[in-house]
Amino acid sequence: MPIATINGIPLNYQVKGAGDLVVLIMGTGSPGRVWDLHQVPALVKAGYRVATFDNRGIAPSGEGLDGITIEDLVADTAGLIELLGGPAYVVGTSMGARVAQELALARPDLVRKAVFLAGHARMDQFQLTLTEGERQLFDSGVELPAKYRAAVTAVMNLSPASLVDANAARDWLDVFEFTGGKTSPGVRAQLSMDREFDRRSAYRAVRVPCLAVGFADDRMIPAYLSKEVADVIPNAVYEEIPDAGHYGYLERPEAVNKVIVDFFAG
Repeated sequence: MPIATINGIPLNYQVKGAGDLVVLIMGTGSPGRVWDLHQVPALVKAGYRVATFDNRGIAPSGEGLDGITIEDLVADTAGLIELLGGPAYVVGTSMGARVAQELALARPDLVRKAVFLAGHARMDQFQLTLTEGERQLFDSGVELPAKYRAAVTAVMNLSPASLVDANAARDWLDVFEFTGGKTSPGVRAQLSMDREFDRRSAYRAVRVPCLAVGFADDRMIPAYLSKEVADVIPNAVYEEIPDAGHYGYLERPEAVNKVIVDFFAG
């Protein structure tokens, strides 16, 4: 993957396919290559040029150890779109959805259409408490046993529908056990970002065509918070994916890819 200096930091990115540009923005703690499992192939097949990247906080992009703000992440994404010859269709998930929302507001000239997977204009008390607990866990130096960490990850990020089948549950738990690990300082910097925001009023000024996608069984960002985004953005569309948790784009990729591709083509 090439590395470009954007907004004063190294930004690790890759581009596949040909056609109109799509930029995919990942959530907290995850590298851009997660999109390669399902969304990149589907979008390339649909005729798009697809860019993925590691957000600030995810090495080898700059880790932002002096602190990360949403404005930093928006500027990084804007710089990448400019580098690649935007405007672009933009898709973000979780924290990445918030980046996409703010980008649509601040730089509508760079955004053709925007899709927010597990988007949110605010966080409720559960998310605030959970994030503070994650920060305290990192700062205490405690490392959870791999199997327990895998189980917690599954419960918090998957739909119960994904765990009903014993073989499927075993596969998911194995993935979480062997891909998890210690939180890096860069991810800790992402966790330090402000969570006590409420952008519902601000998003009424968004004029970019937007699709907000909620995952029906999402514990991390409940679907009602995603619907709030569509409710406040003029003419935004809301879709809800059943039997999907926070990792809905991995659990129900065909359904997620279809709503994205259909929205871009509409």
